[in-house]
Amino acid sequence: MHDVSLLETLIADLVTDLPAVIRLEKVVKTLRTHFNCGAVVILKHDQDMLRPIASIGLAREALGRRFLVPQHPRLERILSSRETVRFEPDSSLPDPYDGLIEDSPDGHLAVHDCMGISLYIEGKCWGVLTLDALTPGTFDNNTMQALQRASLLVEAAIRMGLIEQNIRALRNNRRDSEYSLTSNSNDGQEIIGRSAALMTVLQELEVVAGSDLPVLLLGETGVGKELFARQLHRLSPRNHKPLVYVNCAALPETLAESELFGHTRGAYSGATGERAGRFDSADGGTIFLDEVGELPLAIQAKLLRVLQNGEIQRLGSDSSHKVNVRIVAATNRDLKQQIKSGDFRADLYHRLSVYPLPIPPLRERHDDIAVLAGHFLELNRARLGVRALRLSPAAEQALQRYDWPGNVRELEHTISRAAIKALSLGARRDDIVSIDAQLLDLPTAVVPAVGAHELPLPKTSGSLDAGALNLKNAVQTVQRELIQQALEHTDYKWTQAARILDLDPSNLHKLASRLGLK
Repeated sequence: MHDVSLLETLIADLVTDLPAVIRLEKVVKTLRTHFNCGAVVILKHDQDMLRPIASIGLAREALGRRFLVPQHPRLERILSSRETVRFEPDSSLPDPYDGLIEDSPDGHLAVHDCMGISLYIEGKCWGVLTLDALTPGTFDNNTMQALQRASLLVEAAIRMGLIEQNIRALRNNRRDSEYSLTSNSNDGQEIIGRSAALMTVLQELEVVAGSDLPVLLLGETGVGKELFARQLHRLSPRNHKPLVYVNCAALPETLAESELFGHTRGAYSGATGERAGRFDSADGGTIFLDEVGELPLAIQAKLLRVLQNGEIQRLGSDSSHKVNVRIVAATNRDLKQQIKSGDFRADLYHRLSVYPLPIPPLRERHDDIAVLAGHFLELNRARLGVRALRLSPAAEQALQRYDWPGNVRELEHTISRAAIKALSLGARRDDIVSIDAQLLDLPTAVVPAVGAHELPLPKTSGSLDAGALNLKNAVQTVQRELIQQALEHTDYKWTQAARILDLDPSNLHKLASRLGLK
């Protein structure tokens, strides 16, 4: 493809009537085809962090990674230049995608050629565009110049997406969604994933955020209810006011009333002065009552009064005063059952659950498991000072098979534990550290691996001749046919075929060569 053809194709991608992120995914596909490289990624710059917006050629878990710029010298150098930056194949600087390139003959290992360019929107650095290849010499001065020209159209595609999002935001009188092209920086906490179940909840959350209705977040332990509460506050008209977090389970019963509503001087022994409570601190904003089912019945009655007329009364005071607070509550308990047992007030439940919002458990978000794992892998890579940290295909399959009763929190702890185990077993920090399935220490899977049952065994004829009775030949025949079926099933994507066959990609390549399939 000549340079003119590239620009024409990018312009065609630009005018396609598609959502902004989908349009950028078409752009990265076009760039990978033109430059004949392994991976192309567009990353958004948020403060000192780069997050992938659109990519092709990387393992799915890379979408969950957040690259801290000071820890990645290549990305830092690209950001600091307005020209195309190329890194020679023998560059000593580690590549952020080492171990993450799909379909690599050496099993997801080191990148051998890399170039990138910073992207600017309205004179400000918006992010970077990176191209990586496994073959040394893929990029040269001509490709660097071609990327310089192509980057202008990539910037135009981003600018179009931003304009479209701003129009939608004005029309709907609300902020952009979580997976927009705009800045996503906040308090460092982010809801990660793109599964259909998660997107449904986030869209619902975005709609209810614009109202002042009380919201009751329902979900199992470890699903991240606090993150959803923070997201609701960020999207609400109250986002410029405080969000006050209260862990109801950690409130001592004797101090719960004082903590929530405040107290006057002399209200109890040790109360030497007047003190405002959490509701006063949240005035004008939002209060998040986590584990609300743990509140004592006496406190539940006072909380009901706040919900009914917005009044609180400090402990030891005869008067009450108004507060303007939105209440968001969360629980992993069955409050209806607690009502039957007399542990929770029915009238309070109905006030709190004006808008109940169930948060899906991780087992219902299978598409997000790899992305979340990538996020936790990058966090542990940075903490442990490792060059690169990745999952083996068998480990990725093990994560998908497990049903995650502890949800996202359990996944985070599993990845952290496995990373430490890998180092304790002798993995070097300056190498690409691969986490194998046994390091995850997961119980036997209860959910079948996606695709593991999709390939039928090759058929054999009803009669066997003497040559067919040779076990070695028969095994090789079965191996050859299974590999061929897996490749056809995945459109000849070796990494995906390896996952179906439960093999490491490097072993699959070696076996295919030995069987004469390569």
